[in-house]
Amino acid sequence: MGHFMVGMLGFFFLVLLLLAGLALGIVKIVRGNTEGKQDGMLDEEAKIIQELHQELGRMEQRIEALETILLDEQGRKERK
Repeated sequence: MGHFMVGMLGFFFLVLLLLAGLALGIVKIVRGNTEGKQDGMLDEEAKIIQELHQELGRMEQRIEALETILLDEQGRKERK
């Protein structure tokens, strides 16, 4: 009786794998038709990354300016 259950579970697992493979294949076919949209998304993502890089550069400059201000104030306090 135990071997029968193991065999049934194995068969059930095999059927699930086949169904999952079929579903994956269908999804790939559907997504394959939208490759033009993906190129547009890649361009948009590149633009966003460039904007983030520019903003991070500006933020770095602001932080350096604040550090300079704080160090100058600290130096003035130490001299007094």
